Amino acid sequence: MDAAVPTNETPAFSTARFRDEREADWIAFDALLTRLERRGAKALSSDELLQLPLLYRATLSSLSIARATSLDKALLDHLEALSIRGYFLIYGVRESRLGRLKRFFLHDWPAAVRALWKETLIVALILILGVATSWLLVAHDPEWYFHFIPEELSGGRDPRASVEFLRSTIGHGKAPDGEDGMLHVFATYLFTHNSRVSIMAFALGFAFGVPTMILEFYQGLSLGAMLAVFSGKGLGVEFGGWLFIHGTTELFAATLAGAAGLKIGTAVVFPGARGRLDAAAAAGRTAGKVMVGVIVMLLAAGLLEGFGRQLVTDTLVRYGIGTLMLLFWLGYYYLPRRSALP
Repeated sequence: MDAAVPTNETPAFSTARFRDEREADWIAFDALLTRLERRGAKALSSDELLQLPLLYRATLSSLSIARATSLDKALLDHLEALSIRGYFLIYGVRESRLGRLKRFFLHDWPAAVRALWKETLIVALILILGVATSWLLVAHDPEWYFHFIPEELSGGRDPRASVEFLRSTIGHGKAPDGEDGMLHVFATYLFTHNSRVSIMAFALGFAFGVPTMILEFYQGLSLGAMLAVFSGKGLGVEFGGWLFIHGTTELFAATLAGAAGLKIGTAVVFPGARGRLDAAAAAGRTAGKVMVGVIVMLLAAGLLEGFGRQLVTDTLVRYGIGTLMLLFWLGYYYLPRRSALP
């Protein structure tokens, strides 16, 4: 029997030979993927579109062989990256920016608000409690009014004002000389106050939700005090219309902001089976979607306040617009709808 003779010939299977046999397919696949990424499917011909899955499977085959034969790491990394890229471009769900925006407004935002219905109800009750508290206190003793609304920001709308002056400040009658420029003072104060408190109520929710509930209660105090003043002068219905046209949107937004903050706070206190950080992160994703919507609502309230309320002076029409806005938001958030596709 002849002895085995050592040889210096290149092994039958090597990285260089493997590349020579298959690299043309990888290069062609990479070129098609690049065109697909830059200009979409319209950049490829019918034959090239049919060629994509064939080249993808060829690349997967090369990756499988490279792993089984332990070829060099650089080649493995290249084939893995090319395969993953190909999978997402060919089989992955690609959604346009317009599609993502549509999905957010039609499904993600309303779903996030519905998920916070318990927190929304709690915050709404706290807000109403704040309104009732200041209303009763000011009605019993008008001096309480100045504890809730700074005198320099009330624009003269306080218990000492006359009925004629108060009526003029809500768009009925002519304001006294020198007071025309004060018409927007309290409106601006209410909007900036509610917006600031809404954002703070959300931001401080991580502190177990306690600051959120305090801020929402405080938010109701200034509103209740002003309602008490106008009601005491027999102008409660007119003031309600002045406030209602934008208040249904603005106060709804404030309630949702507080609910978002409370959601995070309760997740920290009662994380359930998950850890506190995981529970807070999950709550934060839902609350974040709600807060994006809150900003949209506050912008809508600003437009209603800046234009609608000043152009519309009829009390019944103001109530009508405010009621329609409230029904719109309730329907938008809570009416059943088809689920979005995953």
